[in-house]
Amino acid sequence: MFEILKISLRQGRQYINDVKNAAVNKMFRGFPEVRKTEVNNEDVKNLCPADAIESSPLSVDLGKCILCGKCERTLGESVIKFTNEHRISSDSREKLIITSKTNYKEWAAESIRQRSEIHQLFNRSFKLRSVSAGGCNGCEMELNACSNVNFDMGRFGIDIVAGPRHADGIIITGPITENMAEALEETYNAVPEPKVIILAGACAISKGLFSESDSLKREFIEKHKIDLYIPGCPVHPLTVINGILGFLKR
Repeated sequence: MFEILKISLRQGRQYINDVKNAAVNKMFRGFPEVRKTEVNNEDVKNLCPADAIESSPLSVDLGKCILCGKCERTLGESVIKFTNEHRISSDSREKLIITSKTNYKEWAAESIRQRSEIHQLFNRSFKLRSVSAGGCNGCEMELNACSNVNFDMGRFGIDIVAGPRHADGIIITGPITENMAEALEETYNAVPEPKVIILAGACAISKGLFSESDSLKREFIEKHKIDLYIPGCPVHPLTVINGILGFLKR
């Protein structure tokens, strides 16, 4: 017992104390600054592997972006510059399209609109069933990290649970393959009302790098209302936690 106490005292607090204001590595690519209104179409044609860039007006679609940085390296930082701002979740697919008119502070203030019923229902306890719908395990691993000793989202009452009947909603990773389409629908149907749908990662939001695959079946996305979009490839644990906390009005 004394050895355990000594180790605890020596190591101190291992969790991130303030997740809302925590800074990530400067090399991390997060919110993009679009610094020009438009560029030559030939300059961006076939540039982005995820087809996340439009030339006129120049825009970056965070829902498609895999944060590879190729556009920044090719076009130059005077055109597109990725910041290390990881708080990039949104309640709207349209809000994920970033242009030269987008100011981050203003965007962040409006990216997730406050819904009083969500705050009232799930403020203290929010349980999610994770569905890996054909993902590469990148987002899945980061989602697992949300519950480790460093990020510890369980302290906010946010947990990944073992079954849909114990959940308040589902969090989907992966582009939704044909093999997972039925299982995803059954999982969603098993969650009691009222329920929430969260998409985590570029694949879940927009099919990501698998946009041209014939093995996807995404009718679920078209049929149901999506409550929260969490961009990334893979998603960063702090992006996930801050996105959910913002959604819960916390």
